[in-house]
Amino acid sequence: MIPLLDLKAQYAGIRQEIDAAVLGVLASGQYVLGEEVAAFEREFAAYCGTRYAVAVNTGTSALHLALLALGVGPGDEVVTVPFTFVATAAAICYTGARPVFVDVEPATLTMDARQLDAAITERTRAIVPVHLYGQMADMDAIMDVARRHDIPVVEDACQAHGAEYKGRRAGSIGAAGCFSFYPGKNLGACGEGGLAVANDPELADRMRMLRDWGQEQRYQHAMKGFNYRMDGIQGAILRVKLAHLEDWTEARRAHARRYTALLSGSPTVKVPREEAGRRHVYHIYAVRSPDREGLRRALAAEGIQTGLHYPIPVHLQKAHADLGHRAGDFSVSEAAAREVLSLPIYPEMTAAQVERVAAMAEMEAYVG
Repeated sequence: MIPLLDLKAQYAGIRQEIDAAVLGVLASGQYVLGEEVAAFEREFAAYCGTRYAVAVNTGTSALHLALLALGVGPGDEVVTVPFTFVATAAAICYTGARPVFVDVEPATLTMDARQLDAAITERTRAIVPVHLYGQMADMDAIMDVARRHDIPVVEDACQAHGAEYKGRRAGSIGAAGCFSFYPGKNLGACGEGGLAVANDPELADRMRMLRDWGQEQRYQHAMKGFNYRMDGIQGAILRVKLAHLEDWTEARRAHARRYTALLSGSPTVKVPREEAGRRHVYHIYAVRSPDREGLRRALAAEGIQTGLHYPIPVHLQKAHADLGHRAGDFSVSEAAAREVLSLPIYPEMTAAQVERVAAMAEMEAYVG
């Protein structure tokens, strides 16, 4: 079988480093935040090219705190996209604000900046582009609109660790950038984890207070906050993995290039495109097929796992029916939701595995 991802293989390759890091935290007694988390914050901020990083318990929490720290609250609106994991919209709702959607570009499935102006109202307090599947959105165009309207941008970079836009790392362009360290991410914890980066010291300070019950000092609560702190063990594990992230990223990119070379001639399987000036880190290698279910069944019959990211766009989810949307409102997102299929991609894949997946996908494209 070829799995969609293989976390056991990753652990096997760095087992001694991970085990030593975990045992070090257990011996230290610093189980929540602590020096390992603080060191990870410094190292990840440097990796992203930002001044500050605030580690939290999930990527959703990072988005929530970034929005709150920017002053987003009840009655406000935040513009984002419907083709994303539901957490993007959930974090907006947690603040009491309302998600307002703009559709995505057909080529990249990231925010279509040409639609932004029409979505902005006097209630808009933030814009949240999603760097989907590991490729950054068109940040020049998005930031141009944001500056004209004096609205902050929060980058949802939960799938884009190390992605770049014209030489700048994901998370470093907007007012804040938010990352998830869910185990399957390019940089994944052994459990849950998240982080927000920023260059503004006041914004970073507010997020730090909000993650720890709004405390300025112990038992001195300046604001209503949350228990969103990162565990010390996760900080230590992420420090180990961060040192390997660039090698893992280049392995992913090599697999993606091979997939693209092998599948580019397919009559029905459309491969993803890396835009000029962007570094795609391929958290997911998502192809498109008009017979997505047929392709998925054929690959499963050959022992090849695939994934669906995401089969129902947020605006059509039952949980967000209160937003009043219906089928047809965001046609590009809806078409992607019907057609996108994620092929296996992880650093430990072999060239033979990549070639087998591509061969089976291409065969189904011609036969199916």
